[in-house]
Amino acid sequence: MTFKSLPQLLDYFKEKKTGIEYYEAIRWNGKPVCPHCGSEKTPYRTNRGFKCSNKECYKKFTVKTGTIFDNSKISFRIWFAAIFLAGSHRKGISSRQLARELGITQKTAWFVLHRIREMLKNFAPAMVGETRTVEADETYIGGREGNKHKSKKTKEGESDKKKVVLGAIERDGRVVLKYVPNASEENMVPFIQRYVTVGAKIYTDEFSVVGKQQCTIIGN
Repeated sequence: MTFKSLPQLLDYFKEKKTGIEYYEAIRWNGKPVCPHCGSEKTPYRTNRGFKCSNKECYKKFTVKTGTIFDNSKISFRIWFAAIFLAGSHRKGISSRQLARELGITQKTAWFVLHRIREMLKNFAPAMVGETRTVEADETYIGGREGNKHKSKKTKEGESDKKKVVLGAIERDGRVVLKYVPNASEENMVPFIQRYVTVGAKIYTDEFSVVGKQQCTIIGN
């Protein structure tokens, strides 16, 4: 998407058919393919979508079938706006905030975010750094020890139960996230080497292993 703001996106997709045509162009580029049998034979167009013209199939489908939008009455306008917001917030967006910004219920917002996250999990992250500028950071699920109440802190000798999420985001919006057991060099360095292209400059505040400075990846 090349929209520069949420209002611009919402205004573009005011009409329901605009969203459908937009996604049909992205998914099929003018040549619908049956998601049930894979037939490329031109399907019959129906009031709600298509019907496979393969006599061994004849199943009905829409452009949403087999995608994260499947079995959902939520408009493409809301879906695209949610994807836009999820990609615009560097540290993520909660279902409560998404619900407020889009004027939908939290239940709907949670459903949409869950589908978007599942979609991202199913695709191998692309390398970031092609624009040569990457921001990297780490966050802790469960909170840092220093911020916990005494009764909640990990006792000496116990394994650290917190999980660390590493993230690298390119200036054009592409992002890679990964869970690791802890913030050790053996976990962080391979993450950088795998997902950041050679020659990219990394800016970081809290990536302690990489260092609080501008770094350049010189090789894998």
